[in-house]
Amino acid sequence: MAPLTEHGGRVDAARSLYPDAPLPWLDLSTGINPSAWTPAIDPLIDLRALPSPSALAALEAAAASQFGALPAQVAALPGTELGLRLLNDVGLPPPYRYVAPGYGTHRDIFPEATAIAADALETAADSGGTILIANPNNPDGRRLDPQHLSDISARLGRSGGWLVIDEAFADAMPNISMVPLLGSRERIIVLRSFGKFFGLAGVRLGFVIAPDPVLASIRRRLGSWPVSATAIALGRLAYADTDWIAEMRVQLIDRANALDEVLRGHGLVAIGDCPLFRLVEGEANSLFDRLARKGILTRPFDYAPRWLRFGVPWNPADFARLDSALRG
Repeated sequence: MAPLTEHGGRVDAARSLYPDAPLPWLDLSTGINPSAWTPAIDPLIDLRALPSPSALAALEAAAASQFGALPAQVAALPGTELGLRLLNDVGLPPPYRYVAPGYGTHRDIFPEATAIAADALETAADSGGTILIANPNNPDGRRLDPQHLSDISARLGRSGGWLVIDEAFADAMPNISMVPLLGSRERIIVLRSFGKFFGLAGVRLGFVIAPDPVLASIRRRLGSWPVSATAIALGRLAYADTDWIAEMRVQLIDRANALDEVLRGHGLVAIGDCPLFRLVEGEANSLFDRLARKGILTRPFDYAPRWLRFGVPWNPADFARLDSALRG
């Protein structure tokens, strides 16, 4: 099971471990929207030419408009995974702390980083340095109020520290985003994901929102063509599709509530309230195995063997399949 505890979406590994499971697999192991955005018009992507600076700037402006940021604060990334890993190169000060539980990537970003609990943020902030936190958090769906995070940032800033916020799931719940509160003086860096909310993880597109010195350092490391022509074209159209965005935010909440109902029907109580996933606690290993034998992949955790995360199913047939598998 080890390959399946590192990341979600490892259906190929699940197939090899459970060769007799019925096909097709129902992948509930990620927090990626299963109802992906599709363009209403042909994006007319010219793969023969290098991406143009003006097209890249238009993408960043479209994303900034959705985030509530100024275009000058936003830089496109080939996925937030890379953006996180670049943070080690932009001169952020030690000591380095990340809030746990959280993304596996977070503990790999900074050398000699230590884990802290969310309720220790105030104390940690008073010692300066750099703190990395996800909001909403993965995998437990914990969310922190933006004003609380602003206060943490102010405490860090008094000692020259920085707060890094991974908002990979914030498109589904924009009221918790720090981005609209950012000016030019806060010592805050925010990462945003495209693929999770829009259901297009393979596009490998993300964004960093940060003050000028940090943004300039990251841009230098990314070079002249940080993202592909495909990512630029799809991102521009998707962020401009405001009707789809508004409708999807409602749909995801409805589906998450429906997932809660299915889980409750089998004695499973969800932790957290991120609309793209739910976490349950119990006999996780046996439940994971039972579902996998029926071709349903969920997300186990090596550091929390009683936890199991469920992505939100797509349609009534997927809900019914999950309900049936949980029944026996």
